[in-house]
Amino acid sequence: MAETSDTRTPAQIEADIKHRREVLAETLDEIGVRVHPKTIVGDAKAKVAANVDHTLGRAYVQVNRVVSDVKAQFVDEDGAPRLERVVPVALVAVGVVGLLVFSGTRRRKS
Repeated sequence: MAETSDTRTPAQIEADIKHRREVLAETLDEIGVRVHPKTIVGDAKAKVAANVDHTLGRAYVQVNRVVSDVKAQFVDEDGAPRLERVVPVALVAVGVVGLLVFSGTRRRKS
């Protein structure tokens, strides 16, 4: 704690004033940096980037989980395809593509 004004010498008072000015100058410089538009924009960009990274990370994990679940439906533990599930899905896919092609050719003829 600072000494009382009665016991300090003029040199001590001047040194204290000089020290307080230096501290005040540093504080003002720091405030100036914090409120500078480039700093504010940079902070905002960093927050947005962090939120996007977080959201993309969560989305990646969720998609990876869904892909793993779907893969588990069509591949057994050994990595071999489960034909009893793959064949019906393939037939449905071929049927849908066939219907789309057939309906497309009928429209062109009309």
